[in-house]
Amino acid sequence: MKMMNEEKIISIIEQDEWMMEILRMAKSLDLPDWWICAGFVRSKIWDILHNFNERTPIPDVDVIYFDSGHVDELREKKLEEKLKSLDETIPWSIKNEARMHLKSKMPPYSSSVDAISKFPETATALGVKLDDKDHVCLIAPWGISDVVHLEVKPTPYFIENKHRAAIYEERIAKKNWQSTWSQLSIHHINNNL
Repeated sequence: MKMMNEEKIISIIEQDEWMMEILRMAKSLDLPDWWICAGFVRSKIWDILHNFNERTPIPDVDVIYFDSGHVDELREKKLEEKLKSLDETIPWSIKNEARMHLKSKMPPYSSSVDAISKFPETATALGVKLDDKDHVCLIAPWGISDVVHLEVKPTPYFIENKHRAAIYEERIAKKNWQSTWSQLSIHHINNNL
């Protein structure tokens, strides 16, 4: 299974009825530039590569979108409530990436894909959504090589300065992914920044 490519990842997701139902629910909101990202995709890949028979629980299902015309956080909460009314067992989290730069104290993002490219780890910088024909689309701004080779590395954006490098290192320690997925290789940022 180590020979996993983008088509294989898409196929794996399309065969997972739980994931497909979540994607259908998110699509029903008809949000601009929407994706389900991060752990939703990454954990599925790592579970497969670790030959797990059961899905590893994820803390949240990250639905992102980009709408610079409506940056009120209250709108995101209303959208979360709408998704909870469809399935309250899913730990929904909805964020408008047009305002998230304010929370993360970074320059504004130009799109959801731009925001995904600035996630801390390359293996987490992944997103999926359904197209008009309900086919799974996969976005991986830094490629899939790291996630399918079980490598946890910082995105170039988090290598650029000491502040973001520290955030990456803190996050790696807090997540402790190796306790769940033992075959992971964690890469640290050189302290010479």
